[in-house]
Amino acid sequence: MKATYALSKPTIVVGESTKLSLVVRFGAEGKKEDAPRRKLNLSLVLDRSGSMGGTPLRQAIKAAQALVGEMKEDDRVSVVIFDDSADTIVDPVLAKDKKGIQDKIGKARAGGCTNLSGGWLEGVKHVKKHAKKDEVNRVLLLTDGQANMGITDPDVLKKTSGEKAGEGVVTTTLGFGSGFNEDLLIGMAREAEGNFYFIESPEDVEQVFKIELEGLSSVIGQNLVVSVRPDDVVEHGWVLNKYRIQEKGSELEVTLGDVYAVEDKVLALELEVKPTKAGTIKVASVQFQYQTVVDGSIKDGSGEFVVTVNAGTAEEAAAAAQDINVIGEARRLETAKLKDEAVDLADKGDLKNAAQKLRKMAEDLRNSPLANQFAFAEEIEQLEHFADRLEKRSYDGVLRKELRDQSYQAGTRNRSDLAQRGTAGGSAAGLPTVTSADGGVVVRCEKEGGKLRIKVISDGFDSSKNVQFPRAIRQEGVTYLVENVVGSNDGSFYRAAGWIKRLLRPGETVSVSSGGSSRRASSSSKAAKTPATAADLPTCTEIGDGVLVQCVPEGKKLRARVVSDGYNPDYNIRFPRSIRELGVLYVCDEVVEASGGGSYIAGGEIKRLIQ
Repeated sequence: MKATYALSKPTIVVGESTKLSLVVRFGAEGKKEDAPRRKLNLSLVLDRSGSMGGTPLRQAIKAAQALVGEMKEDDRVSVVIFDDSADTIVDPVLAKDKKGIQDKIGKARAGGCTNLSGGWLEGVKHVKKHAKKDEVNRVLLLTDGQANMGITDPDVLKKTSGEKAGEGVVTTTLGFGSGFNEDLLIGMAREAEGNFYFIESPEDVEQVFKIELEGLSSVIGQNLVVSVRPDDVVEHGWVLNKYRIQEKGSELEVTLGDVYAVEDKVLALELEVKPTKAGTIKVASVQFQYQTVVDGSIKDGSGEFVVTVNAGTAEEAAAAAQDINVIGEARRLETAKLKDEAVDLADKGDLKNAAQKLRKMAEDLRNSPLANQFAFAEEIEQLEHFADRLEKRSYDGVLRKELRDQSYQAGTRNRSDLAQRGTAGGSAAGLPTVTSADGGVVVRCEKEGGKLRIKVISDGFDSSKNVQFPRAIRQEGVTYLVENVVGSNDGSFYRAAGWIKRLLRPGETVSVSSGGSSRRASSSSKAAKTPATAADLPTCTEIGDGVLVQCVPEGKKLRARVVSDGYNPDYNIRFPRSIRELGVLYVCDEVVEASGGGSYIAGGEIKRLIQ
């Protein structure tokens, strides 16, 4: 493993306090593709609770099958599915019979509540049984819901995740949709030094699994710990990343975890430095330790270097060019921290101050040289969009997850395909519409890797380049007519200029979505319509806005209960007896709590979910 560093300023002024950004990168020696590949010992733990019914579970199954297809024959894999309880459908086995493993995964069906701890701990058990220090031992936990059975205390789950990592089993968490607890899943991943991913839509699952497998297949170092000892010229210093940090006197000890050949591990610090003399000044000593595999066995690796800066006159400092890449890295991490601060304020109901913080950062970036880079131009639009949503009091679970995810990924990862993911909240509904492309440039919004991107489709432009475009009016699948499109300063992307209208194709109309979130009925809701048997029910393949119900045995009786997230799974539900069947999932138009409390009533139409 090699380590390199860079400072935001090569020269600072003698006798003056100067803020320096220090960025240290850890990566592979030589070509990334030449890094040796470790064997994998994985357990895929898939939530199959009722709320995963339909497209979510189908896509999760497809992604898990694709991941197995990418594994090597000497890798080991197990598969656990869980709802009320955990079920191991593939015992730990070498990935030789891939089709057989994929077939077993394909038979998973949705139903029940979310015993997250039961499924996760079962996966941990399988990995631990075959864990070897020279292999990558990891659990991949995918869930779309809140832990409502088994161990449900978030603090206990996070602490246990760290303990299991200490025993050699790391956990990566993947949150699906809008119903999961992002603070829990991020906390579990952070304690275990694994990874976290927000999967906003079913189509994103396969890409995210691929990103995780790509990293795991290229591990070049584990348990990377970096010690930074500032010199006397440093008045104050702090870490910008979201790593585990311990202060040992004046020394900072930072735990960075695994290092992948395909992705540098970055450590960034801000240092207040005041040199007392001219010349080359020592700023800090950096030491690092890690484990790596050499000739089939684990070896301890280490390294150290000294960070220095030139100290001179004000004229010399002004004439020295600043490192725009280091400045960008520092601002990226400062923005990540700010997004978490905005979430904390919004959680307390202070949406105004949360929005103001985001707008202030957007303005600072707009007035900096970084605004000429596409990543920061996008960041400015994201911040403005989030601030606008907060000011309109449109602070919901998806917006919160996007903010937390963007903050987490920027603070711990160094992949552009994980940065600034999110598609929520934008709408073209308020734009004026036209039916002719005359007098403008045609662009279209499509989703790429969990992001909404704008591309030019008019002739005479490079259709591979991104277009900088207002985030608030981006809507997947919509075509726009803009007054003009101009190239950025460096020619790497375009900017939309002038007016923007929505271009309607022949026969296309503008429709407004009702939202798509699960709802509860009012007390005046109509009673459920009841056919003679479950076989007579109309069928559906998606849950949509409905509420999922299933029947469970209780002695000689079949009891109905709600398994959608947000409902109490222990409440009985008034539900037609004639259609109660074990193993059937029902989608009700709505469910309302009974006037006396403690139970539910099914209302509206009832359908049978086909899986």
